[in-house]
Amino acid sequence: MKKSSIRSPIFLVLSIVLLSANSIHIPTLKETQTLDQISQAFNLIYESTNPAVISIKAQSNANESYGMQNPFEFHSEIFNRFFGQMPQPTPQKNAGSGFFCSSDGHIMTNAHVVNNCDKITIVLHDGQEVDAVLVGSDPHTDIALLKIESKEIPALPYLPLGDSDSVKIGELAFAIGSPLLLKSTFTQGIISAKGRQNLHINDLEDFIQSTVQINRGNSGGPLLNTKGEVIGINTAIASNSGGYMGISFSIPINMAKNIMQQLLEKGSVTRGFLGVTLQPMDADIAKAFGLAKPEGALISEVVPGSAADTAGLKQGDIILEYDNKPVKSSEGLKTEISLKSPGSTIQLKIKRNQETKQISVKLGSNSDNVMAENGIVQKLGLQVEALTEDYAKQLGYKPTEEGVVITKVKPNSPAALVGLRPGCLIQTINHKKVTNLLEFNQAINQNTTKSILLLVRDRNRGAYFCSIQLK
Repeated sequence: MKKSSIRSPIFLVLSIVLLSANSIHIPTLKETQTLDQISQAFNLIYESTNPAVISIKAQSNANESYGMQNPFEFHSEIFNRFFGQMPQPTPQKNAGSGFFCSSDGHIMTNAHVVNNCDKITIVLHDGQEVDAVLVGSDPHTDIALLKIESKEIPALPYLPLGDSDSVKIGELAFAIGSPLLLKSTFTQGIISAKGRQNLHINDLEDFIQSTVQINRGNSGGPLLNTKGEVIGINTAIASNSGGYMGISFSIPINMAKNIMQQLLEKGSVTRGFLGVTLQPMDADIAKAFGLAKPEGALISEVVPGSAADTAGLKQGDIILEYDNKPVKSSEGLKTEISLKSPGSTIQLKIKRNQETKQISVKLGSNSDNVMAENGIVQKLGLQVEALTEDYAKQLGYKPTEEGVVITKVKPNSPAALVGLRPGCLIQTINHKKVTNLLEFNQAINQNTTKSILLLVRDRNRGAYFCSIQLK
């Protein structure tokens, strides 16, 4: 009885297992052929592109990040940008990804990976480490160009650059990089959207959104299409946790090509400058201006003496078309104009007082480039931007407050030594009123002494004068 009582459960279990085994259907080769072909295609993309993808190790002897935060945490960008962690006098290390874009050793990556670093080392897919130099970078688009001596690596592999304008929603896309220091990680997803703007990641935005999994360390790596062509540079994710949550953003490669060409030719970037402040159209504003629906970009301010002023653009004009293309957003128009060269001519279709007009504008040079050319702002160790309504609101200033806002201060610079910090307003320079970037540039350029007197407004301290001694 005891024996039979023991054997019966065992026999029952074995019977169930055998029946279960018999019920399993083993797919035939013909049935899995399509899946095998897809897997082989994925592997072919990886094997053919991975040798051209590199890891980046960047180090600075002291924190000179100007307070800039990692765009993987862009939800708190405004707060971090102005009130982020105070720089610490300790070595800083950045890790990221990149890819060879030419046979002579040029590498594309994100500017936030390598900016203000004293030493840049790249790690090839086979583990070999090589020093690289920074050719140039553009913080406004977060693009940087590096260079190694190609003679150090025979038969240097590089990735072909595709056409991001031809990318379609729903297409497959791939990424290779070093997330969390895991080198040569290959992930796959689809293109979710194009032309993403107003994310407050970069100053100039036109992101490709995808479901391709990227994390910290993927910054600067390639977004690839099914041909193995680069269609974007992986830059940021939308996340509440700091990790991947299904939304990734990449800089379109067509934008990067424009920046890369300028960095190759002169090591810096110049942009077309229209000289207006644009604001988006909503239903209420559109109705007030006699539009049937929100469209175009509204000019809320024209900079005196700018290209827009010379061409006859006025406050209250609505820009409907740019070079025969509809203006979908103010940010999109800003990005399009910034990719034009100074001196180039654009055609604008505007609406003014219920009339439609065509206006030709010869673009000037972007105002921030004037600051870089004279070198004084670099010596001061700060960066400024126009005080927009959004900045004023985020920083706690009154809407009527005037000046330019300090966005970055270099540690141990003359500006830092007198206590200037991100979020402060500069309202006068040597007793000359400053209300916009053009006036800031003019006042800076006119300075001929070893010191500059500023009237600064701090949200906590109020207004005060400070004198900065130039080194």
